Amino acid sequence: MIDTHAATDVTSTDTPAVSRGGLPLDRVPLAVHDLTVAYYRKPVLWDVDFEAPEGKLIAIVGPNGAGKSTLIKAALDLVPRTSGRVLFYGKPYRRQRQLIGYVPQRESVDWDFPVTALDVVVMGRYGQVGWCRPVGRQHREAARAALEHVGMGDFAGRQISQLSGGQQQRVFLARALAQDARLYFMDEPFAGVDAATEKAIVRILHELRSGGRTVIAVHHDLQTVPEYFDHVLLVNLRVVAAGPTASTFTSENLQKTFGGRLTLLDQAAHALASRR
Repeated sequence: MIDTHAATDVTSTDTPAVSRGGLPLDRVPLAVHDLTVAYYRKPVLWDVDFEAPEGKLIAIVGPNGAGKSTLIKAALDLVPRTSGRVLFYGKPYRRQRQLIGYVPQRESVDWDFPVTALDVVVMGRYGQVGWCRPVGRQHREAARAALEHVGMGDFAGRQISQLSGGQQQRVFLARALAQDARLYFMDEPFAGVDAATEKAIVRILHELRSGGRTVIAVHHDLQTVPEYFDHVLLVNLRVVAAGPTASTFTSENLQKTFGGRLTLLDQAAHALASRR
């Protein structure tokens, strides 16, 4: 459950036209300022500030319960914010949702829902088709092409519940690709997949980057962060460090990220209570 009484969606009307990095905001895929999220008045994220560079693969890294998935969900209006502002290319999510793709955690999906793999991928075209309108041949062909791209073309008619975990993840990746977004969020895309699926996901991430797309992914395997991602956002309730992987993914920053969580949580809970 979420404390919705305290949560508000704060979007400033006097947003500066230039980001903190000096770029026009309409060139910044994601700009987060002063984002706080609390469940039952217990802070999960606290005063988060972050700007995502365009055309990069960005990993969100931190310990369990550090707020990594919550950061994505709060940005996409899937959970309410206690405070803060989130902009996509200079505008709120509700005005830019057609530019954003989302691959959720597999555990959060009802795999028993009676749909085929193709049906799931076609859902990625709804932003272009429009809700409650028939899906035309063009969009179904685009969905089939996305399935082929992730190696799942032969499974288009298979019920989603009959697929393996790795196959299900590929289908959801195909759904995101079918949307043809500029910014992709992926919540633990490598969790519970086989080696072949992991290689396929990495290949697609590189293709997206080559096409100028931005990908922000929650990632747990610390060993593969330098290999898979250009930038890293280290989170433990708040942002510990953010920047290019080569200079940010250091032993010192990892120690700060994975240690001292209880102290940070106590400080944030006390500060949150003092606001009321």
